[in-house]
Amino acid sequence: MPTAPRTAPAVLAATLLLAVCGSESVSPGGGAGGGPVRAAALCPSDFARYGSSPSTEPSIRPSGTPTALQLPSVGSTAEDGVKITALYAWGPKSGCAGVAYSADFELTNQQTESATYTLTFGFLSASGGAVDNAEQTVEAVGKGRTVKGTVVMGEPVGNAPEVTGIEVIKTRSVPQAEAPSTSGTCPKSGLRLYADQGDAAMGLRVVGLHLVNCRTGPLQLNGYPKLTIQDEDHHTVDGVQILQGTDQISTGLGGGGKPQPVVLRPGEAALAELAWRNTTRAGEPVNAPYVRVWATPTADPVMVAPELDLGTTGKLGVGPWRKDETHREPATATGRP
Repeated sequence: MPTAPRTAPAVLAATLLLAVCGSESVSPGGGAGGGPVRAAALCPSDFARYGSSPSTEPSIRPSGTPTALQLPSVGSTAEDGVKITALYAWGPKSGCAGVAYSADFELTNQQTESATYTLTFGFLSASGGAVDNAEQTVEAVGKGRTVKGTVVMGEPVGNAPEVTGIEVIKTRSVPQAEAPSTSGTCPKSGLRLYADQGDAAMGLRVVGLHLVNCRTGPLQLNGYPKLTIQDEDHHTVDGVQILQGTDQISTGLGGGGKPQPVVLRPGEAALAELAWRNTTRAGEPVNAPYVRVWATPTADPVMVAPELDLGTTGKLGVGPWRKDETHREPATATGRP
């Protein structure tokens, strides 16, 4: 992704396991610390990768014995609706292979409607430095509802420092009705839309918008996605010029030229690029995490979070839709009836 917290090292994996992730017999961690938990807990598993959703099917997992680590801030006020309630060390002697650390947390939806959350956690060393970041999605949290979850850090490669703490780095939320979709049941619109992790080099940012036709009939495209930009509080950001085409940002990005008619058969996909620079000169830099996207003038909006760090440029380029010849629809994808 365009920003460091969104790019976790490939050697470490993380997952979100909702309330079923552990045994009810496990004693609470957090403030006690200093020794093994006195009851077996289900081994955290089913590591989720970027662009995939946590499994909704229960899996058979062995149990292990983690060590509870001390949390100095247990019971404190939740930050952006997220409160960490326990931290555990697993390791090779715990009986759960491939798991180094995990943390329990509670998430409360403080929005005015059901929302899907993307949470970024930082596993910290004794010096306060980052050992790894873990980013996960919690889907369909109802208004005012509190859910419990567990975030996991896989075993590192090399001599990584021990984890002694964890913090909530970033909380992002989108209305459930506008959540991106990468797999699973086809949305009512018949379209899946999501943003990729993007690329960043020398101040240039490029993020791809991906559109998949999961309806039963063809989809015709001829133009640009419609966009509005929102800040962390979901307020519309004014004063940013949205350019048709990416050539005014940089050449050779694939988002130049005039729109061409595109017909997507069921299972086919299209791609459009977002491009910007984070150059900062005189003025107030613009940082806006959210982009609301309409794939066509009559399509339902979808909200993605490309983390726009526009600096003081005041410009965002958007390329026209073009067929994505590299897309392959998974065999298990579910289309509309």
